[in-house]
Amino acid sequence: MFTGLVEDLATVEAVEEVTAGRRFAIRAAVAASDLTVGDSISINGACQTVVARDGDVFEVIAVPETLRRTNFEALTVGSKVNLERPLRVGDRLGGHWVSGHVDVRGSVDSVPGDGEERAFAISVPSNLAVYIVEKGSISIDGVSLTVGPVEDRSNRCRFLVYIIPETWERTLFGSYRPGDVVNIEVDLLGKYILRSQQLAETKPQNLS
Repeated sequence: MFTGLVEDLATVEAVEEVTAGRRFAIRAAVAASDLTVGDSISINGACQTVVARDGDVFEVIAVPETLRRTNFEALTVGSKVNLERPLRVGDRLGGHWVSGHVDVRGSVDSVPGDGEERAFAISVPSNLAVYIVEKGSISIDGVSLTVGPVEDRSNRCRFLVYIIPETWERTLFGSYRPGDVVNIEVDLLGKYILRSQQLAETKPQNLS
């Protein structure tokens, strides 16, 4: 479990095709400091398992499902990634509950220009619209953010997020361009609430 507060903007050192999927070596100045084999770590919002570590460099293997579901397919040597280590019991919860299970790839529709308010327009498939509410929480590439105005279209849901200077400087948001693919995880609590409602509506009535 994560909180969506990015600790490190790290660099992909190597990419290798392996039988199980794709192996990534990542250099991280902060987040790798206490990692051991078997630990979980959030990479662009996707929970991955550490399979090796040597100093500031650790490795993970992304399986085909992860490659299909996330923006990992586009990662190459030199790519930057957002990192966060798992939440410890007793830590402050500064963001929101982020499981590291990416729901879908979204896209950056627009980025702020010079001197403009740092508002990014993000779009996702319309089937996720039910989970996206203004002032609710969402994870974009592992960053916990508050949803701004939401616009529902025929096949896409488009919403704004506003970025503070700290997030701009310490995460990928400072480098996004229109068309970039981002990993989206909607609020976990919203998923459970909607699922409970759906089950309650479809449960057969007891007529006895």
